[in-house]
Amino acid sequence: MRAIQAPHLRKDTAMSTFIQSSYRTQHVGATRIEPATTAVGALYRGIDSTKSLSAMLLAFMVSALLVVADQLIGAWADGHIMLAWMAMWLVCFASLALFAGSARKVAVLLVGSLDAWSVRVARSRADARLWVIAKSDPRVMADLNAAMMRNER
Repeated sequence: MRAIQAPHLRKDTAMSTFIQSSYRTQHVGATRIEPATTAVGALYRGIDSTKSLSAMLLAFMVSALLVVADQLIGAWADGHIMLAWMAMWLVCFASLALFAGSARKVAVLLVGSLDAWSVRVARSRADARLWVIAKSDPRVMADLNAAMMRNER
């Protein structure tokens, strides 16, 4: 019995057309997810850590002050709820205005000190790795000795 072929496809091109259409050089899911990961990376690079840290510090200071104000206002409000809420909002906005600059300064100092600490830790780890390598390789030890001699002059 003879196989039935489509008139527009020859036997030798039918298989290669199927293979070419099903063979892809990149996974479809990877093609779709790549722009999303690029966008998330761009968002992360755009975040200023000092601004977010200062906002969190400011929220902490304001909320602590509001808790204290609530305790004080609640004791003498005696049914004057509207007056108590107005006083609470006044304390909230005044503390936002008062603590905004100091929260920003604290955040900048904290981020700067954390950056300096991480640089010191990275350098000490790199020095430790270099020393381990130098102990096992005489050429590296000779280079280190030459560098130390140059620094002593």
